[in-house]
Amino acid sequence: MASRSGNAHLELWIAATGLSHGEIARRIATAAKAQGHRQIAPDATRIRRWIDGEKPRPPVPALLAALLSEAVGQPLTPGDLGLTATSPVLDGIQLPLLTEAAAQALAGWTQMDLLMNRRDTLKLAVGAPLILAAERMLGGTARALNNDRKGFDADTVVALEEVTAFFTAADASKGGGLYRSAIVAQLAEVARRIQDGIPKSLKTRVFAATADLAALAGWVSHDSGRYPSAQRYWSYGVYAAGEAGQRDRGVEIVTRMAHQMIYLGHPTDALGLLDVAAAKAEMPATRALVASQTGRVHAALGDERQAYMHLGAADALLADGLGEDVPAWVAYFDAAEHAGARAVSARDLASLRRDRRPASVHFENALALRKPGFDRVRVMDRVGLAAALFGEGEAERGAAAAQRALDDAARVDSTLVVSRLNTLMAAARPYKTAAVDDVRTRARDLATARPTTIAA
Repeated sequence: MASRSGNAHLELWIAATGLSHGEIARRIATAAKAQGHRQIAPDATRIRRWIDGEKPRPPVPALLAALLSEAVGQPLTPGDLGLTATSPVLDGIQLPLLTEAAAQALAGWTQMDLLMNRRDTLKLAVGAPLILAAERMLGGTARALNNDRKGFDADTVVALEEVTAFFTAADASKGGGLYRSAIVAQLAEVARRIQDGIPKSLKTRVFAATADLAALAGWVSHDSGRYPSAQRYWSYGVYAAGEAGQRDRGVEIVTRMAHQMIYLGHPTDALGLLDVAAAKAEMPATRALVASQTGRVHAALGDERQAYMHLGAADALLADGLGEDVPAWVAYFDAAEHAGARAVSARDLASLRRDRRPASVHFENALALRKPGFDRVRVMDRVGLAAALFGEGEAERGAAAAQRALDDAARVDSTLVVSRLNTLMAAARPYKTAAVDDVRTRARDLATARPTTIAA
């Protein structure tokens, strides 16, 4: 296994080639000479020094990246090899398709997250880098180098599955703010154990559970306003799903990344991610989820025709049934969740005045369909209903719905809920009654107590 000090990324990729240090040195010297750099002539000792942490000067990093790329059959950059001042393995969301190296990147993300415990210092990925990373993770296959299989046994896998299920239920009920640090710490421990090795008989279960945990870590990070960290955990979740042979699990995680892009005001990036997801989705449940979210994005963009087309496709899939064996990781997507997507779509399309039903009716439908245990999303539905009623001129009904929503919102720690409160206050702005003033004051106080200021 790679050492815990020095340049572990370079050590892993050199090991992946199967080439000796002497052969790598010889090939670098040959390539350098062909480019006119006759003074570059490393030996095996110099390669060892680079692995120990010494940084070679240009053009050696580029030469080494080209050599190793050819040897392993995968494009690598100097950053992938740990040869830049700040490795893009941490700065970006692309993961090396090598089991140990990917786990090291995950360990780096969790360590930075837990030690800094404040505003994200990492950059949010948007545009082409985001879309390409998702596409690469959904289509990639990793290889493992480690033959020391001591990171997991059957009992630790069961424990991992059980603790992930516990945190998933707790997040859905109370929001992720209280549990986020514990979830990230659990993910850090999993990253360490993956580097220690996984028995072949347990590989699928380990990576399936890790995909679930990484997806959850991403979601609670997003719900706590740590958006770049959320992207990185989701990226590893997509990778882990591929390692477990669960491509549709990766698709579901990509829809979470798309949800974040909608939330942060990047609908075009959301559509790009959903296009990637649609091309890979096979299960009826994930296809319905992708269609529902795609319709929601088109509604945000004001494209009524595309919105109704995709929302209708999700309707049809739900009507046909999603199958008897819907996995737990996508079982949350049901008629209630789709009704919620239709509600926010109707809200966004309200300015066109063409929707068949007002947004409040869709929110009421979603609330009627919600199952127990999903308290956070129920609160968001209630806040959305109140805001929709205000927008529809129903000030008295809106104030009554808002009071009930605020009672519930006080029991959930979620920046997603707080952002809906901001929408509620904006919708209530035209009304000056005593009841609405009380709503405005309560909403403002709650938003102040749980601000959405921990952002990228």
